[in-house]
Amino acid sequence: MTQLPQFSRELLHPRYWFTWLGVIFLYVFVLLPYPLLYVLGCVIGRIGMRFMKRRVSIARRNLELCFPQMPINDREAMVKHNFESVGMGLIETGMAWFWPDWRIHKWHKPSGLEHIQQARDNQKGVLLIGMHFLTLEIGARMFGIHNPGIGVYRPNDNKLIDWLQVRGRMRSNKDMLDRKDLKGMIRALKRGDIIWYAPDHDYGPRSSVFAPFFAVENAATTAGTHMLMRTSKPAVIPFVPRRLPDGRGYELMILPDVSGDFPLTNDVDTAMRMNKVVEEGVLLAPEQYMWLHRRFKTKPEGEPSRY
Repeated sequence: MTQLPQFSRELLHPRYWFTWLGVIFLYVFVLLPYPLLYVLGCVIGRIGMRFMKRRVSIARRNLELCFPQMPINDREAMVKHNFESVGMGLIETGMAWFWPDWRIHKWHKPSGLEHIQQARDNQKGVLLIGMHFLTLEIGARMFGIHNPGIGVYRPNDNKLIDWLQVRGRMRSNKDMLDRKDLKGMIRALKRGDIIWYAPDHDYGPRSSVFAPFFAVENAATTAGTHMLMRTSKPAVIPFVPRRLPDGRGYELMILPDVSGDFPLTNDVDTAMRMNKVVEEGVLLAPEQYMWLHRRFKTKPEGEPSRY
């Protein structure tokens, strides 16, 4: 478990001064009214497209791989909207880390809270499936206000960013776990805790199996889901923090428990079913998904690079 990090004088070292400037700017920036932040975030994202050529290319390729039947014009429109969401994601990080609870409450509406309560009534832990939407940070904050849980994350190499990230995420959640700590996750689930878990990125060949994801037949998919479900028998509840258009806020969509139809015979079958759950979630807000990640960088031996 990660305790609430304490500030240290090391974080004032000159190597962090540039980071501090960015953090202070973000803190002041998110004091602006949300409708204005929405407009500015979209503008920042469109400007960012001009400088993030590599990431634009990755997003375009991911959409081509996942939706080969989608008309090119529609995919290009999706890329544009996706990078508007990238700009908003940067601002939402500041909102998640610095906004008081009352502002979070004001700008989101939850649905499906009863699914979490039902799992608690059944004395089950909850494997909360939090896909890598660009609303990830604000979504975790919104969810934690209603149901504090335990976040799974990768510690940041920048100690100042790591300090801010952990403090920000623990404003409305109970604790944090390193994503490599499967034993810690299992213990927490057996205690009846909520574990925020994202099974939708490519974490490399050592901890993955290949399973279909959208139109990609062999997508590297974490094998950890099988172990977590087999050993702790949790409720499996997806959630989607969907940003509403025109600066109207957010919808926190908590979906029904899907654990009852998960095959646990082997890790490949479990991964295949989990990818279907992720697909269904992504399609609720596809332009807000993190398409700029190299989701298909790990490939079966002998296949050419997808990028």
